[in-house]
This record gives sequence, structure tokens and C-alpha cells, in this order.
Amino acid sequence: MKTAGAPATTEEIVAATRTWLERAVIGLNLCPFAKAVHVHQRVRYCVSSAQSTTALLEDITSELRTLQAADPNQCETTLLIHPGVLTDFIEFSLFLRTAEATLSKLGLAAEFQLASLHPQYQFADAGPDDIENYTNRSPYPTLHLLRESSIARAVAAFPDAADIYEKNMETLRRLGHAGWQRLWK
Repeated sequence: MKTAGAPATTEEIVAATRTWLERAVIGLNLCPFAKAVHVHQRVRYCVSSAQSTTALLEDITSELRTLQAADPNQCETTLLIHPGVLTDFIEFSLFLRTAEATLSKLGLAAEFQLASLHPQYQFADAGPDDIENYTNRSPYPTLHLLRESSIARAVAAFPDAADIYEKNMETLRRLGHAGWQRLWK
């Protein structure tokens, strides 16, 4: 049994992330491409034990290589969850440049992209409590490693992909903070 104040286990972290994916991302249709990948169990959940950005960069490199070697029909995307590092959103945001540079340095920028998810996510033009921020608010700091080929297929199958952002904002405005809180009860 978990004691009060004890850190979450890997299983608890994955379970919380999966619940968020099912209730928010898929349940609210924030990403119309997520359901099929989830239903077919092609999402890899990797919990990093990194306590420094150096260790996290090593994990990013390792996970990119793992994803690159994997059959997309078995593992299409990875959620790299890192609860022990970059818990402050500003530090996380600044780190994204380094992560992108690592992707380029590895010669993988044409093959993969990174999406950022964080419990304190805040768009540049939004206030900290604006409901729109919740489109990218995950239970733990997370880097989503996506195959460019998967994105291209998804966009081709979804003709209004450019409108997803606006639809998400409207969905969350209708839902409001109270509605968001009800998702977790």
C-alpha cells in the first residue's frame, strides 16, 4: 500500500497517464488520431527515472532508437513520462529546444517529432488558469515521440486537421473547469 507522501510507482504513473489519455485526449476527442493507436495497443508508455536533464536526454535518445527499431504495427508512438525532472513548466519549455536539437543531432528530425505535455502547460498567449491550457495538461511531464509517417497518414485521413486546435479550444471552453474536474471523479 502506498503511504502518504510516497512517490508514485511506475505502475501508478502509467495508470494515471492512461486514464488521462482515455478520458481527456480520447474522451474529449482532443486528438482524433489517438483512439485507434490506443485501441490497437500501439502506445508505448516509458517512465523515466531521470533526475537531471542529462539523464533525460539519454532516455530520449534511447526511446527514439527503440521507436525507430520497432515495427509501427506493434509500437507506433511513445509517451516518455519523466516525473523526476522538469516539473517546473518554464524549465520544461526551455528544455524543449535542447530536446529538438538532440533529435536533429541524431539525424532523426525528418523521422520523428516531439510533442510536449505537462501538468502546468500554458500557451504563450494564455493565463495560467485558462481552460484552453488543459489541451496539453498531462498528469506528469511527458514528451510524446511521434513518427512523422504516422502524422502524415493521420492528417491525410482527417481533412480538417488544421482545425483541431480551434476545436479543442472550443471543447474546453464549453466544458469549463468544473467539467474538467468531473472527468476525474
